[in-house]
Amino acid sequence: MKIRWLLETALIIMFSFPVAVLPHNIALKVGEFLGLLVFYIWGSRRRIAVENIEKAMGNSLQPLAISNQPLAVSIARETFKNLGRSFAEIIKIYYGLGKSIIDNVEVRGIENYLKAKSKDKGVIFITGHCGNWELMALAFGIKVDNVSVVARTQNNPYLNKLIENIRAKYGNNVIYKKGALKGMLSELKKNRGIGILMDQAVLKDEGYKIDFLGRPAWTTKMPALMARKTGAAVVPIFINRERDKHVINIYPEVALSKAESQSSRAVEQQLIEDTKRFSGFIEDYIKEHPAEWLWIHKRWKRT
Repeated sequence: MKIRWLLETALIIMFSFPVAVLPHNIALKVGEFLGLLVFYIWGSRRRIAVENIEKAMGNSLQPLAISNQPLAVSIARETFKNLGRSFAEIIKIYYGLGKSIIDNVEVRGIENYLKAKSKDKGVIFITGHCGNWELMALAFGIKVDNVSVVARTQNNPYLNKLIENIRAKYGNNVIYKKGALKGMLSELKKNRGIGILMDQAVLKDEGYKIDFLGRPAWTTKMPALMARKTGAAVVPIFINRERDKHVINIYPEVALSKAESQSSRAVEQQLIEDTKRFSGFIEDYIKEHPAEWLWIHKRWKRT
């Protein structure tokens, strides 16, 4: 197993390095090409994306013409191209050759973060797999403040350590999902920020089944629970492409819902309402930037 992991890491480095050394504009073109290649080759994920988009358009996603192809296919195609571009950008940054990419990220709403941080209870950033979310974390760490991100441990320990070290150079502390609660509470107690991607399906005991783009989807209750337990401010944050640059938007703190009583049923209803409110920011992003969300994920499974 150790030899396999070493070979896997070596192959990833061998195939990614040529992309890293390319000029930025050419690297983006190569990434876009790779994204299109995956779109045509990875049929199972393409079908998932197209089906997700079709059902969302039938509910709450407004039609958006991108090409002369069927609409859902067009959006799915653009999604893969965006993932390819994002991959190329992250590769360049990971090799230390992406300074211009981070320099070209504009951050809007820093005052909202500073106001939330002034409460001295920590900040919970809620976001999703939107735009180049990895770039958002790295750029925030360099341009604004250190931040902790909740992430899954890579199966390959050598690759996992490599990514962890690179993230640390950009002011990102990694809190792994297994046993994440203790790490998150510790960071919030120190008045630091933690980022939570809350747009993936979770198990029944980890969240609530709420409406997402017109269909019920299991959604994590972690941000709502953490906010009520610690008093931390909940701040939505997203990144999107805007012509030849990326823009990070930091929104004002989201007020938590209130209930007339503190019975267990009333408290749970508060958590459900908060989770719906938080998830709504991701829905708004998708409606505004439909090709920049991770449609290939099985968001509505187990419902």
